Amino acid sequence: MSTTLVRLAGHDGLPLLVVGPSLGTSVEALWSAAAEHLGDAFHVVAWDLPGHGRNPWVPADGTELTIADLAADVLAAVDALAGPGATFDVAGDSVGGAVSLQLALDAPARVRSAVLLCTGAAIGTPQSWAERAAAVRASGTPSLVSASAQRWFAPGFVEREPARSSALLHALSQADDAGYAAVCGALAAFDVRGRLGEVGAPVLALAGAHDVATPPQSLREVAEGVQRGRLVVLEDVAHLAPVEASERVAALVREHARGAARSALTLAEVRDAGMVVRREVLGDAHVDRATAAATDLTREFQQFITEYAWGGIWTRPGLDRRSRSVGVLTALIARGHHEELAMHVRAARRNGLTVEEIKEVILQAAIYCGVPDANTAFRVAQQVLAEDGEA
Repeated sequence: MSTTLVRLAGHDGLPLLVVGPSLGTSVEALWSAAAEHLGDAFHVVAWDLPGHGRNPWVPADGTELTIADLAADVLAAVDALAGPGATFDVAGDSVGGAVSLQLALDAPARVRSAVLLCTGAAIGTPQSWAERAAAVRASGTPSLVSASAQRWFAPGFVEREPARSSALLHALSQADDAGYAAVCGALAAFDVRGRLGEVGAPVLALAGAHDVATPPQSLREVAEGVQRGRLVVLEDVAHLAPVEASERVAALVREHARGAARSALTLAEVRDAGMVVRREVLGDAHVDRATAAATDLTREFQQFITEYAWGGIWTRPGLDRRSRSVGVLTALIARGHHEELAMHVRAARRNGLTVEEIKEVILQAAIYCGVPDANTAFRVAQQVLAEDGEA
């Protein structure tokens, strides 16, 4: 068995995120939409199940396959890509989630965080999987398309997204019968409910409110059983969350993985990360002047700002920099900190706010902070933008 990782987004040098598929799907059809929203922050790579998507390998007749086997193969593929010992984040849907959970158990020093979607510590029953495997051996994977269309997607999704749903159902019809049946056997034997307490990596369990195969209670069991778990239930989602709610899933994966990375940072690493963000937002010239002007009296304060404001807050994943600039501008207008306001008008432009959007922020502040405060803010902003040739 040999799995090849497929790059979906990002590039070498970014944190590695390894995503996995649901049974019967191509990982590209399932995860590409979400990966588009993650490529700026992660090197997103994906793996396919035996006989699915780009994975041509299928087990010989009579060969038993386990979830642990699949996890070991994914780990070997990561070693080949990033080197032995490389750490990575994982995210997987259904059987992909089971494999991700197995990786967190079998390679705890390697897995930084795990997002487990529409899955469980045990899925279905041995009898149900034996019946599914027998049906596929007898009639082939195309015979599953109609039932899967009903089970995979929340009401209305097929009508809203015919291209995406068709791509996934086509991947099912093209999946190798023997490969599909072998994964059914692996799921029949998979049950790590008694081992959940061993999982030390932070786990985000994502459930679909309409999922009948792995209902929210299945994900709640995982979130409550691991050492550091959290449950989120996605409305208007059934069993294939990465395609049904791609932007929402991407945002949650980003927040969870970055939060896990932040919790492992030393104070020096937080300070270094803060200095990077401070320079990107305020500009090298400003930061160099502030650093050069530091004295014995002010030097520790400069370090404090870099660590706690820039490293502790501005690096958090919950808001993008545009949103943070809106909040900072409003707070500075309200408090009358005009020198800081001038600096953050420039910072807002670096963070992507347009002149028109800065105007709207000040107009909004006129209502909630006061007209005199907004009047002064307009004067400060006008001066800054004029100096920069933008007004």
